[in-house]
Amino acid sequence: MEKDPAFPARTDAIDVIQRELTAFARRARGKAAELHPELSLVASSILDLVIERDGCLAADLAGHFHLDKSTVSRQVAALEQLGYLDREADPTNRRNHVLRATPLGRRVAREAARSRTEAFTLRFLDWDDDDVARLAEYLVRYNAADE
Repeated sequence: MEKDPAFPARTDAIDVIQRELTAFARRARGKAAELHPELSLVASSILDLVIERDGCLAADLAGHFHLDKSTVSRQVAALEQLGYLDREADPTNRRNHVLRATPLGRRVAREAARSRTEAFTLRFLDWDDDDVARLAEYLVRYNAADE
């Protein structure tokens, strides 16, 4: 395989990846507010995971997203105040609380997901299907390292 002159060394390519992922994360945070003004990127991610898992503990959220417990606690409290999450006693350990999305939380999450899908669809309009599939595979592979 011939070297791409845009990336003369692996170190340079890693520097570019780091810079571009940082830019992506910053834009994603800003875009989250546009897609749903009440949901930060962290809050939206938490709500999505609670829905995906059909309920989970705050400690599970902290572990999954590599966040400290105080950050998760603040986000969960905000989601509860908005009426998007409820707590219920964990039947296996009464000291824990399982977080569950309310019907309103599920509706808001669906609306936000629809907006994100539209935004990503527009972003990839000039990409061919193979490029989109390849990026998806690479992102899954990249994120799998943390699982």
